[in-house]
Amino acid sequence: MPDPATATGTVLAFDFGLRRIGIALGEHLLGQARALTVLHASGQAERFRQIDPLIGEWQPQRLVVGLPRALDGSDHDMTRHCRRFAEQLAIRYRLPVQLVDERFSSAEADARLAADGLDWRTRKQQLDAVAAQIILQDYFDAAHASLAS
Repeated sequence: MPDPATATGTVLAFDFGLRRIGIALGEHLLGQARALTVLHASGQAERFRQIDPLIGEWQPQRLVVGLPRALDGSDHDMTRHCRRFAEQLAIRYRLPVQLVDERFSSAEADARLAADGLDWRTRKQQLDAVAAQIILQDYFDAAHASLAS
């Protein structure tokens, strides 16, 4: 994790899935995340064809990728996919990539969207972006909490 006292710049976060990738955006200094978009892509080439313009537009200083784990903290199949995706991001964009535990982010995202009164079809369209927002907010909160200690 970067030194929160000196970290600045835009951060993009990814909630990686094999068919959909939720993306959130935030500014390190402000420590506020917001849902940005959901990409629909099943192959690596298509994923990066859609990510490239977002990197160009937002010029992030760092990337955050949610790392799924089992309830007991152990790795599973999606953990390996997410680690590989994070490595690909780091190589392709030459940016630091931080992995953040994403357990329960999708469930929390669905609960938030349901509390807003959205039906399941609408929630499904926004779920991954809101999960990415939660992942990024967790990253910011951890970074800023280390300032207080």
